[in-house]
Amino acid sequence: MLVQLYAMRGLRYTVRRKLYLIFKFEMRKILITAFVLFSLSLAQGCSFYKIDIRQGNTLDEEVINSLRVGMSKQQVVFLMGTPLVQDPFHPNRWDYVYTFKPGGGKMTSQHVCLYFEGDQLSRIDKTGFTPEKPQAP
Repeated sequence: MLVQLYAMRGLRYTVRRKLYLIFKFEMRKILITAFVLFSLSLAQGCSFYKIDIRQGNTLDEEVINSLRVGMSKQQVVFLMGTPLVQDPFHPNRWDYVYTFKPGGGKMTSQHVCLYFEGDQLSRIDKTGFTPEKPQAP
């Protein structure tokens, strides 16, 4: 009877020991996985990069100042490129729009309207255009 008691105690000990080892190794895997995921999320947050976004027609002050009333549509397209917006309700008005959003910064917008009478440039509206200051590298 005493031998059976010791055998039962030994069996309980080995079962407990196996359960402890399984739990220990599983917890170790879970903790290592959690640590790796946490480290990766921190590393990604530190190296986050936002790109500059440029859209529309690039408006250059020099090119806009070279526009003259009386130029033909072909001459304007040669200088400025094709307009970004051609309104079907105002076919004699061309809109040149440029937007720039630096990575993580505030978006700026430039806008120039050209009005035509027939094939000739009749008016230049530069109220939405402010020349950009050169940025130091």
